[in-house]
Amino acid sequence: MLERGRIVKSLAGRDKGYYLAVMQVENGCVLLCDGKERPIDRPKSKNTRHVEATGFSLSETELASDRALRKALRRLSSELNVNT
Repeated sequence: MLERGRIVKSLAGRDKGYYLAVMQVENGCVLLCDGKERPIDRPKSKNTRHVEATGFSLSETELASDRALRKALRRLSSELNVNT
């Protein structure tokens, strides 16, 4: 289930293999941010078929700023890469 704060892995496109945070879900698409290439004020629209949901979610405080989002994604990315 995709909802705000869910961490997803990109399966297609230039950002394939990267972890991103879902900011909004709308009509079969999701708006994604990573805090660096895609800051919160300029999210990437991506088809839901091109992302894979992980079991992790971020809190609203971690979604509040680009810096907090980058820090949370870096932490979770290292956890996810160690477990696979």
